[in-house]
Formats: sequence, C-alpha cells, structure tokens
Amino acid sequence: MALARTPGLGVVAWRRLLGEFGSPAGALAASPRELASALGANSRLGKAIAAAAQHPPQADLAWLEAAPDRQALFLDLPGYPPQLAQIADPPLALLVEGAAALLLAPQIAIVGSRNASPAGVETAFAMAGALSRCGLVVTSGLAEGADGAAHRGALAAQGKSLAVLGTGPDRVYPGQHAELADQLRLAGALVSEQPVGTPPRAFNFPRRNRIISGLSLGVLVVEAGARSGSLITARLAAEQGREVFAIPGGIHNPLARGCHALIREGAKLVESATDILEELPQLSVGHSTHSLPLAAPALDPMAARVLACIGDSPVSLDLLVARVGLTVAEVSTMLLTLQLDGLVAPQSGGLFSRQGRM
Repeated sequence: MALARTPGLGVVAWRRLLGEFGSPAGALAASPRELASALGANSRLGKAIAAAAQHPPQADLAWLEAAPDRQALFLDLPGYPPQLAQIADPPLALLVEGAAALLLAPQIAIVGSRNASPAGVETAFAMAGALSRCGLVVTSGLAEGADGAAHRGALAAQGKSLAVLGTGPDRVYPGQHAELADQLRLAGALVSEQPVGTPPRAFNFPRRNRIISGLSLGVLVVEAGARSGSLITARLAAEQGREVFAIPGGIHNPLARGCHALIREGAKLVESATDILEELPQLSVGHSTHSLPLAAPALDPMAARVLACIGDSPVSLDLLVARVGLTVAEVSTMLLTLQLDGLVAPQSGGLFSRQGRM
C-alpha cells in the first residue's frame, strides 16, 4: 500500500519496479542506486519511494484491519481483476469491502442520469433484475437516479451488485444511499481506488468511471442528457474495447439525447436483456440467446401474476388491470419488468402478448 500511494507513481513505473524487484516490498527496500537504475533519470520518484517506505499509509491500514471483509487488491498481483488490469490506466490499488471475489465475475455496468425520470428509474431497476437473473453482476456508481435504481434492481432479484465509489471506501456519497451501501456490503461489494478519508471531489468521479467500465463486459446507458457523465463511462468503455448499449427514448425527452447519440455512434439499441446477452458471447454463465434461463420462477410474485393473466392472446392494459386487480401504475411497472425479461412484447393497438421464452 505504501508503494501504491507513492506520489507520482504510475502504471509504467509500478510494473517496472515489480519486474525489477519482484514485489512491492522489494522495491521499497531497494537502495537509491538500485531505484535509479530501475527508473532511469526519474530521481524525484526514487526519492518519493524511499520516503514512502518510512511513512506507510496508516489510515488505509487501519481501515483494512477494522473488519474481516475488507481487503486491498494490487495491480498485477493475485486477486486483482484481470479485466480491469487490461485497460490503459488501471488503478494501482483497490480497497474493497464485501465480496471481493465478485470483481472476478462477469459484470454488466448500468449507468444513467442522476436526475432520471420515473420511467428511467423503473427501466434501470427492471433491467438490472433481468440481467442479474441471467447470472451477471451489476456494476454501477452508487449515484442518485439510474445508478441507485440499478443496484436496487439487482438486489431485489437476489443478484449481486458492485458499487465503485468516487470517495474513499469509508465515505458514502450521496449520504441518502447509506442504507443501500450497507445492503451492498452484504450482497455485493463497495470498491474504491481513493485513500481512506477522501471526500467527494468532482474530479474523482470521471476517474471512477473508467473502473466501472473496465470491470465490465459492457456498459448499458439507461438515460443520459447530451452532456451527461454517463456518456464519459460509455466512451471509456468503447476505448477499452467493451460493448456499449443504450436504451432509446422519446425524441422530445432531453434525457434520451445522450442515448440516441450513442446509438448513432454505434452503440446497440436495447429493448430487453436478450439484446445485451446476444453481444456477449464470452460469457461463461452457460446460456445463449436461444437457451436463456427461465425467468418466470424468479419473478416478483406480482409480475408472475400479471404474466399469468395475459393468456395466449394479446391483451390491452385496461383488460389486464381488470383481470389482475391492481392499479394501472402497478400493472404498467410489471409489464416493463416482463418486457425487459423478454417475457412480454408490446403489440400494435396498445396490446401486450407473451414472448417465446416460456
């Protein structure tokens, strides 16, 4: 940790030191002459490394020792996620609270506007649930709006979710997500590259986005304005060779403009979880677009009830409301969930019918 926190130390120098000395401890124990030989003319960095050996990061170490489910992962050392190590500027150290093994699992990032519309929040929640039931870990940034909805959707589906923080691992931002963060510690993990005690700083959040995309096989953007930070994550994903997905919206909706721009640039238009799975052949969770796991047994009981009431023929929303005995808003939400699961498809005339995954 002392080496990773050395000011001015980047990925190239980190890897050069590990190659030369075999371990971080070996680099910290090296003489000034040996450091100069390994680092070339960068004498300032050599002095910083020598100073770091005398001043270990006590706050980070105290945080790690305070709970058994906390650990540090270091670039190119055992346990570090190989997917993340492949990006151009991977973090040297990650502080993790929760199930660190999830960083090695297949992940899909779901991001979107902090000011997402009610429909956007519902879509993020339902899509996260659908993808969780297909075996993917849902990764996002714990922000308000779409991010929080994605985390909650995964947890509600009994799935796993990772939150990548823009603060130190001991800080939750925004504060109203403290309870959600507690849930993620138990059914997922919180991840940060920032030192313990780092407060919310605007410039750390775009940096955080490269980790969200770097950990994932692809990034799904639910809602995004023309200048949304979610577009940064999507473009980082494209640069990293990850898949980019976007959900379209109405042409008069300002929160759809970012998604439409991504689709024009080559992102895949997404209407259901199947659209995403089709683009991820490297998944090792054992399903294809023709043999997806049956979603019905894992459905929310209310959604299963709506599905059962659709029957074999297309049905209108009003008729479904009458059959199910729920409100229009409740049935509409369940229909959205079923559409994202690939179990229901909208038809002309405002009708809905079952899809062929039953």
